Amino acid sequence: MGKGDQKSRRGKITAGSYGKRRPRKSSNSVAVAEKPVKAKAELKPKVAKPKVEKKVEADVEEKPKAKKTTKKTEE
Repeated sequence: MGKGDQKSRRGKITAGSYGKRRPRKSSNSVAVAEKPVKAKAELKPKVAKPKVEKKVEADVEEKPKAKKTTKKTEE
């Protein structure tokens, strides 16, 4: 499966032949056709939406903060 194999790419290069595994480079250059540019439609002015106020409860009680404890090492 190397230089002597006609089905592999390396074998095609060694033998100097072409095929499905080693296609020739096409001499025809493919030109990409440009799409016609459409005129942009007029933009409608944006209408501002009324802001919705969120209700916030002021009677929320704060939780007491936890006391920090330190590890005591036993000697």
